[in-house]
Amino acid sequence: MTTAEAEILALKALAFLANSEDGLNRLCNASGLNAGDLRAQAGEPETLAAILDFLLQNEELLVAFCDDATIDPRAVHRAAYRLATP
Repeated sequence: MTTAEAEILALKALAFLANSEDGLNRLCNASGLNAGDLRAQAGEPETLAAILDFLLQNEELLVAFCDDATIDPRAVHRAAYRLATP
C-alpha cells in the first residue's frame, strides 16, 4: 500500500466517522480534538494515522467501516502501518 492510498483510506474513515454522531464524538473524546480541529488537521499524516489507530482500537466501528467501504480490516492495519512509518 502506498502512502497516498493509506491517506485516502484514512480520509474515508474520517468521513465515515463524521457521518455518525456517535463515531465522531467517540473519536473526539479519544483524541482530545474537536470537529474543527479534525477538519483543520485532516491532511496531517499524524492525524490520519491516529484516526486509523482509533478504528483499530474500536472493533465495532472498525467492522462497520470495513463493511461500509467494502474493504478487508487488514487494509486498515496496513494503512496505519504505512502512515506510522514513512
